[in-house]
Amino acid sequence: MITLAEIKEELSKILSRYSGAKSDLIPILQEAQNRFGYLPGEVMLEISRFLRIPESVVYGVITFYAQFKLTPGGKRTVKVCRGTACHVRGGARILREVEKRLGVKPGETTDDLEYSLETIACFGSCALAPVTVIGRNVYGRMTTTKVRQILEETK
Repeated sequence: MITLAEIKEELSKILSRYSGAKSDLIPILQEAQNRFGYLPGEVMLEISRFLRIPESVVYGVITFYAQFKLTPGGKRTVKVCRGTACHVRGGARILREVEKRLGVKPGETTDDLEYSLETIACFGSCALAPVTVIGRNVYGRMTTTKVRQILEETK
């Protein structure tokens, strides 16, 4: 786990590449999240100080955009498609099975920080419906049996 001192040191390196203009907010947030995996409270505070804007503004931007995370994510992300084709072909069953196996709901991370669960509106692979993505691997024509097998293999 990264220490507060290490966070401040790494963030200082990131901020040194910016002028402090308010328009730097999103690029700084993106770079910080890429570095830390999420945006800890201390990072929000330091960014607000650097840009001379209220912390509430930084928080507002973070919570507005789905790309930003306030809590650490899992080592692997499981994404279950909720698009029409996936829904018609059993996507809801797949999602329930993943929730049951991992013990989390969409937007949550397992206690051991191994998995984060997300749903997506459409993955764009309708011919393979229902689709699940685990890490960088796309799994098509999913069944509850396949979900169990794949999650066991990736542990």
